[in-house]
Amino acid sequence: MGRGLPVGIVGWGAYIPRYRIKILEIASLWGFDPQLVKSLNIEEKAVANVDEDATTMGWYAARSAITRAGIDVSEVGAIFVGTESKPYAVKPSATIIADALNLPNKKLASDLEFACRAAGEAIRISLGLVSSGMVKYSLVVGSDTAQANPGDVLELTAASGAAAYVIGPKESSVAYFEGYYTYISDTPDFWRRDGSPYPLHGEIFTDEPAYFTHIVNAVKGLMREYSLKPEDFDYVVFHQPNGRFPLKVGLELGFTEAKILPGLLNPWVGNTYNAAALLGLARVLEESKPGQRILLATFGSGAGSDAFSLVVTDEVKSKVDKAVKVTDMLMNKVYIDYGRYVKFRKLLVRV
Repeated sequence: MGRGLPVGIVGWGAYIPRYRIKILEIASLWGFDPQLVKSLNIEEKAVANVDEDATTMGWYAARSAITRAGIDVSEVGAIFVGTESKPYAVKPSATIIADALNLPNKKLASDLEFACRAAGEAIRISLGLVSSGMVKYSLVVGSDTAQANPGDVLELTAASGAAAYVIGPKESSVAYFEGYYTYISDTPDFWRRDGSPYPLHGEIFTDEPAYFTHIVNAVKGLMREYSLKPEDFDYVVFHQPNGRFPLKVGLELGFTEAKILPGLLNPWVGNTYNAAALLGLARVLEESKPGQRILLATFGSGAGSDAFSLVVTDEVKSKVDKAVKVTDMLMNKVYIDYGRYVKFRKLLVRV
């Protein structure tokens, strides 16, 4: 299979809430083993405020992506929102974000669902739409205010954040798609029944059978089909359910820590679900140079992984400073205690 698709990333944007809570505060309250906390390689997580949700955060990230792209919004022919925590059970977030951005009424618009991989699937769909000529630009949004049952180990990592990408013609891209590979299976490692306020997970079952098996097979499939090797990549970005898994899977695949760490935000942001890998990619684009190659591997429980190979172009240099950078959002933070965290995430209901 030949390398290089006629499509790439034209603009990108991100949003990380300024409020953070230290993981040790949550762990000490519920009596978690300090060694467990240390093994997760996470210091703190981002917490959405009471007036923030997946839609508002997604709008902010999308606005930044369009600003960096420098395009006329009338040319956006599709918008896809990947989330598992949208504010309405039956009402698309895509239409809200689209209208708030003044996108044309003549467009494709959908909310997608595949656990944390929905935004990765949106990228795959957008590649087809743009490369076929059906649309000129497609807007992809990954946004979540991840839920976790108080006292569950998932509460240590479940966080809030958003990222967005304008997918368009290769000639105007900051990084074009060289190839992709998808690996899917029915692996019930994480789920939430209809009407349940919090998801359930299969504990250790989310490890090898789910996360590692799918990412490893997707990345190996990509490298096999496009004759690529670990040393061909300058950066690698994996889905980040915690700070340990991306490092472990990257080393297992033959990548060095130096290639993994620039895109590893989990220690300071937490698991932002559909935004996790996309925030890592946004951080990498901020420091990447023309000609460098980036590996992006998404993952969603249930389970599936998409692996993408991107090559950075000269356009990236002129667009980094056109919107707020991930690096700046990482530094702009206010710490809160568990009480405010409970209030912000509406974990107590007044009766």
